[in-house]
This record gives sequence, C-alpha cells and structure tokens, in this order.
Amino acid sequence: MTTSASEGQAAGAEAPNRRSQLKSDRRLQLLSAAERLFAERGFLAVRLEDIGAAAGVSGPAIYRHFPNKESLLVELLVGISTRLLAGARQVRARNSDASAALDGLIDFHLDFALTEPDLIRIQDRDLAYLPGAAEKQVRKAQRQYVEVWVGVLRELNPELPEADARLTAHAVFGLLNSTPHSMKSPDTSRSKGARAARSRAVMRAMTIAALEAGNQCP
Repeated sequence: MTTSASEGQAAGAEAPNRRSQLKSDRRLQLLSAAERLFAERGFLAVRLEDIGAAAGVSGPAIYRHFPNKESLLVELLVGISTRLLAGARQVRARNSDASAALDGLIDFHLDFALTEPDLIRIQDRDLAYLPGAAEKQVRKAQRQYVEVWVGVLRELNPELPEADARLTAHAVFGLLNSTPHSMKSPDTSRSKGARAARSRAVMRAMTIAALEAGNQCP
C-alpha cells in the first residue's frame, strides 16, 4: 500500500500543529498553576520550580515557556486587566441606554468576581511586584475601566460630580470583589450552587442600593 503525496503532506502538516497545541496546553497549565499558587501563598513565596511541579513540568522545560516567575505574573495581571476593559467596553457598546449599560456592567463585574477570585487576590496583593512597564500598563487599563463606569453613572445623572462618580465606582468594585470571600462554605455541591445563586442576588441588590445612594447629589 502506497501513500499519496497529498496524504504525506497532510501528515507532515499535522505534526507541527500537534506540537503547537501541546505547547499551548502546557503554557496554559503553567499559568493555571501560577495563578493558584500566587493566590494561595503570595508571589514572593512561590518559586518557578514550585509552579513547574504543580503543572507537571520539570527542569529546563519550564524556561521554554516562561523565563522567570515575573513573566507569569505579567501575563496573568496584564491579561485580566485587558479582558476586563475590553468586556466593559463591549457592554457599553451593546447598550445605548445608560440604565441598561449599568445593569450590564454590574453583571459583567459580578461574573468576574465569582469566576476569578484568585486573580482578584493576586491583583490586590501582588500588583506592586510587576516590572515597571507592566505595572503602568495594568494601572492604565484599570483607570480606563473605571472611566467606563464613570461615564455611565454621569450619563444617568449629569449633575453627579466626576469625583463622586469615580468614588462610587471604586466602592462598587470593592463590594463586588469581596463576593467570593463571603461565599466560602464547606457545603455540598448542590447547596453551594443554591447558596451561590442567593449570594449573587444579594450582592447585586446591595450593589444597586450602593449605586443609588452614591448617585444622589447633595
């Protein structure tokens, strides 16, 4: 049985694709392990070797993906700040009505708080350990994210001072980002799901109440 030229070319093309996929998968495994360990122990207490061991990568193989643990921190924090900003802008673009946009922003940030508790913890605690350029990039994205909220709040209430709108936005972030900590429980999976739904509803109601209070001009 012979192999045609086209079959040989297809097989040759598949091998690099498989290698590329394996490399991508391994990189994601390292990022996931770094996220978990940084959140649990803090950036300074984690070695690159610890991350490799947690991801099942040992020795020099780690350095094929990341030169040091700082590069992992950069990818995690730059990545999440970029995604947050892009997501908020998409929410705003989809909703010409400011009230609908605010509802969308609340749900978007609440989803983030519930699904990315480790990244919130890392960002709060370890942002200062980023290299200078990366820290500036993250802080710029954070400021721009705040401004999306400020724009919506002031569109809803044009008399609201910009400084008050910004303060309100930061207060909302603090409230929503605390959500994962308030939901820790040793309950079963089923009860956890029900508790999460209740907690989400409560946190959303609290957020709306806080926004209504902050949106009042003296």
